[in-house]
Amino acid sequence: MRNIFGGKILFGLAGMMLFLAGCVLGQQAATTQKTLLHVFAYTPLQGSTPQDYANFKRATADMAGKIPGLRRVWVGKLREPLPASGEIREYGVAMEFDDLEALQVYAGHPAHSEWERAYEKVRLRGTTTLDIPGE
Repeated sequence: MRNIFGGKILFGLAGMMLFLAGCVLGQQAATTQKTLLHVFAYTPLQGSTPQDYANFKRATADMAGKIPGLRRVWVGKLREPLPASGEIREYGVAMEFDDLEALQVYAGHPAHSEWERAYEKVRLRGTTTLDIPGE
């Protein structure tokens, strides 16, 4: 009888902990970010190799550790192709910055120049770009 009662208390406490953890996570997920997203889509360059693309992905990821204010990056294929300026954009990059000033630092940073060399090997000139400041 004592073990049954003790087991129910243990399960009750575990359930309460899971419920409270879900509440905390739900509150965190409901907040908006105050950062800036720099997002662009591009058309892949015919003739670029899987190694060129791997180098581009690595160079993109490496910038997050080199450029102050660049928090995170995403690189990937668009879920749906995006027609733009007579071309079809198939791939995209998203970068999260602390603010507009960090985006400006990125534009003139030596790591950005290094990254551009890798980027030029995987895309046709011209992108569709959006900058989204958090509110």
